[in-house]
Amino acid sequence: MKQIVIVLVVTALLLNSCGSKGTNEPQSKITAEMAFEGVNNYCHSAYDWSIAKDNPDIMGVEMGEETNSAYQVIFRSYTGAFVNFYVDKASGTTRMEEYVLTLDVKNEAGTIDIFDYLKKEN
Repeated sequence: MKQIVIVLVVTALLLNSCGSKGTNEPQSKITAEMAFEGVNNYCHSAYDWSIAKDNPDIMGVEMGEETNSAYQVIFRSYTGAFVNFYVDKASGTTRMEEYVLTLDVKNEAGTIDIFDYLKKEN
């Protein structure tokens, strides 16, 4: 009987310690500032901004709507196209959707991990 009690106590301790790992991950919580910074860094590395050198208002990145699970960040190109970035608040996975206003056409454009585009703290 003593062995059963010991096994139950050890099992309870193991289950308790395993279950708390997933809830104590503050680094996986994405803030609005992190979403904007990551998308902005991505856009500056992926798109040619030289056209906006003389007229910076021709291109830009701005925050869009927020839901319970995601932030929307919008990139506006000098061509008139938009890329909507939907940043998952929990994981940082970011879905991209291109939208051409003049043609009213939307296309899925892939995904990125927002953590790949955030500056690393030293």
